[in-house]
Amino acid sequence: MQARDVMTTEVETVSPDDEISSVLTRLSRANFSGFPVVEDDGRIVGIVTEHDLVDIFQPSDRTLWIPIGFPPFLESVTYGIDLSWDDLDVGVDLIRNASKPVRTVMSTDLETVTPDTSLEDIIDLLGDPGRTINRLPVVDDGVLVGIITRQDVLEALYRQRRGA
Repeated sequence: MQARDVMTTEVETVSPDDEISSVLTRLSRANFSGFPVVEDDGRIVGIVTEHDLVDIFQPSDRTLWIPIGFPPFLESVTYGIDLSWDDLDVGVDLIRNASKPVRTVMSTDLETVTPDTSLEDIIDLLGDPGRTINRLPVVDDGVLVGIITRQDVLEALYRQRRGA
């Protein structure tokens, strides 16, 4: 089996210039957790996920890290204290970020496969515990032609086991 055998070819995408608020709205109505980001010519330039979008509402600069030592003070333990994260901050963050383009939050370090990539190689990428990949864009000469999710792989393996 190859990527072309398990990929979804009708892929919902967003543009790098789409506003974050628009992408958030679309994602809230979707039954998946991220969009490939493509240019007008179909070339993939990034991926935007729930994680990317949620992260703008709880940035790490709001966490104060305090080292606390215990006698005899040979070692210390560092605790993170969230300084805000309340409804007012979320509202302010939403207003501040809503009209920004998705390119400001998308991930650009992409792992992609081609239609000829073997299912074994796809499993290696999606199953690698050192990575957090949930979807793999399938590209042909840089142009998005499909997407493979972990669910797609599980369903393909299930069908293969059942002989379907």
